[in-house]
Amino acid sequence: MTLFGWGKKPPLTPAQQLQSGRWRCAKCSEEHGWPVDLAAHAPDPWRGDGQYEHNGALRYDGDFLSEDFCVLDGKYFMVRAVLRIPVKDVADDFGFGCWSTLSRENFDKYVHGFDNGEYPDWGPWSGWLCNQLADYVGDDPLAVWVEPRPERKRPLLWVMDDDHPLAIAQENGITAERVLELFAYYCSNPRTR
Repeated sequence: MTLFGWGKKPPLTPAQQLQSGRWRCAKCSEEHGWPVDLAAHAPDPWRGDGQYEHNGALRYDGDFLSEDFCVLDGKYFMVRAVLRIPVKDVADDFGFGCWSTLSRENFDKYVHGFDNGEYPDWGPWSGWLCNQLADYVGDDPLAVWVEPRPERKRPLLWVMDDDHPLAIAQENGITAERVLELFAYYCSNPRTR
């Protein structure tokens, strides 16, 4: 007889659930294991149909959305980025694929260096987070630093206000249990092996 009864295994810890779980992707319908990130399809203010255009078709007038660039009303410029949060007791970070504004000048710099991954100014550039993340981000705009990266990697975002709960999470990490809560908020609980 074991501590948990005849042949029963002890329940998985949240960290074990993260590392052994599988999540069905809403985009490709396939299952993915850890590390798996959440991603926003478009900036929250986007009001178009959600279909991506090709990056090479970028337009500065009207509205435009591709996998990496967004323009609203020809005057608001956004890029897809990643907000990383360390996870305690787990090897990999949690990533939130989201969107940030950039000034027209910095947007132009980013677009110019996008294909070759070289930027004349590596920032960080200032921006505003354009997506909600569960209860971390409310209705008030959240200022972020946008850090471009080489090799077509999406820029990293860092919350400017050191006292904001999301900045504290980026600095100190979050628990695996908290990551599972975020996954449950946006999709589903993992199917464990």
